[in-house]
Amino acid sequence: MLLLLALGSAEPVFAAAPAPAAPASTGDVKADAAAFLTLYNSLYLGQTTVSSEASWAASTDVGPATEGGRTAANQALAAFAGNLAVIERTQALLKRRAELEPLQVRELESILLRAGDAPGTLPDVVNARIAEESRLAAVQDGYVFCFTARGADGICPAGKSANDVDELLLESRDLPERLEVWEASKDIGVPLKAGLVTLQELRNRLAREMGYSSFFGLQSAGYGLTSGEMITLLDGFNSDMAPLYGALHTWATRQLAARYGAPVPTGAVPAHWYPNRWAQEWSGLVTATDLDPYFVGRTPESIVKDAEAFYVSMGFEPLPPVFWEKSDLYPVPAGQARLKNAHASAWHMNLDRDVRSLMSVEADSQWFFTAHHELGHIYYDLAYTRPEVPPTLREGANRAFHEGVGELATLAAGQVPYLQQRGILPTGAKIDPTQAMLASALEQTVAFIPWSAGVMTHFEYELYEEDLPPEQWQARWWALAGQYQKVAPPSAARLTDPALCDACTKTHIIDDPGQYYDYAIATVIKYQLHEHIATKILKQDPHMCNYYGNKEVGAFLEGILEQGATRDWREVLKEATGEDLSSRAMVAYFAPLQKWLEKENKKPVKAVARHR
Repeated sequence: MLLLLALGSAEPVFAAAPAPAAPASTGDVKADAAAFLTLYNSLYLGQTTVSSEASWAASTDVGPATEGGRTAANQALAAFAGNLAVIERTQALLKRRAELEPLQVRELESILLRAGDAPGTLPDVVNARIAEESRLAAVQDGYVFCFTARGADGICPAGKSANDVDELLLESRDLPERLEVWEASKDIGVPLKAGLVTLQELRNRLAREMGYSSFFGLQSAGYGLTSGEMITLLDGFNSDMAPLYGALHTWATRQLAARYGAPVPTGAVPAHWYPNRWAQEWSGLVTATDLDPYFVGRTPESIVKDAEAFYVSMGFEPLPPVFWEKSDLYPVPAGQARLKNAHASAWHMNLDRDVRSLMSVEADSQWFFTAHHELGHIYYDLAYTRPEVPPTLREGANRAFHEGVGELATLAAGQVPYLQQRGILPTGAKIDPTQAMLASALEQTVAFIPWSAGVMTHFEYELYEEDLPPEQWQARWWALAGQYQKVAPPSAARLTDPALCDACTKTHIIDDPGQYYDYAIATVIKYQLHEHIATKILKQDPHMCNYYGNKEVGAFLEGILEQGATRDWREVLKEATGEDLSSRAMVAYFAPLQKWLEKENKKPVKAVARHR
């Protein structure tokens, strides 16, 4: 079926088209595979481009019309990916994998993985899953948070955005106010819970139709791992980081208690104490590294141009004109009614040269780092967009590699020598290296691992692999938060309210499911790559180095990026760094901080001082 879609229409139009004839067998399995893959790739490019355009429209102009377009386009792409003829032909060819080229095997395996989300044996289930995902995405994109009681019509008299919530949790020193804001941030879980109940069943049903243990098992298979192997890998990260996390948690708890004029908790810390809705990052506790004053007078446009210059200085090409023409980079101007997705993202629209970013850039340090991160994804896309990489393999070596490269750019962009060379920091400016490490640990890494490799991963593992019943979600979510993060709900009443779903408030549970551990693995990869670049290429301290202008660093990164997914990610990582995936480099990076924390934590607790 060909999809003829008017992106602005709420009523997508479909026109039936005859299915393409399968290439005739030649008796040569390599030739047969080549013919099949050529046909598949040509169709895949068209379908994924239509889907990307529809999703872009729905994300940059939230509303029923564009949401209808996204749903229809995604259903068409799913119907193509899960086509029974495609699955059967792919499976038949893979039965003779020993006779195929390694690249052909990788392409065929990637095709089967895509089919796992949308097997053609259950088209009604596939369509129902996509429709529900689209509906919930629209709920998330258009949700208005209410810090006061809603009217009888359900309308909030003074609605707040997610940015408003985040800003108040970052800045407020008033615990009652923080509690009110935090609880308002969790209200979105109520309208999302029934949808997740539906998606839990639909996602598992489709994955199991293709022979996977669960939807979580399907996602783990993208790494060549079973569900159990993935959990073992991530538990290893948590174990390795536990001593450092414990020391950081103790230090941060003392700081928060002093900030709010409250006694130091002896166990888990109430969730509304943290400057983040999920306590996944603890910003604002280190003020000595605040860079925002250095961005006064700069423009949002300069932030994105600075990020581009970072890559170009290392030998990458300037961004193509289409990036500047079609990206949505800045906040919606005041007075416009248009709503856009608030989550920064990078888009490879047609698996070719049409690359775009969706951001809301402002002239501050957060967006400076975010722009470097998002352009990391863009340059990854451009690097593997070449004839040697088939369209089906134009993606990261694994899902985490893409995020790891973006995070690597964020880490590099925060190095003092780079900030000074680029004129962000004055030449004589001093930033205490321990405080810089502390800020990184709180805001990006150490606080994040128990959340990503612990709470999120274990909840989704149990949700899908163990079919966790909805009535247990709330209690189990908070049990995991207590186990891994040492974070507790503000009141025990939240554990028993059947309407609540605090897990549902994390957007990835709904629209990027079963793979949040990508971010944990990406963090580990980031430090492995950074250590190699700093010590082996730059010959500099990993805490004080500068990638800018170094073509050897650019060539090293290009050598990884240009491969896309044409080789096993484990081989790519081992070849690049000389070691298997390991948290060793991450632990080593923060070793000086751990010693400092242990010393600080032995000091007497400061007397509390009340703040408003």
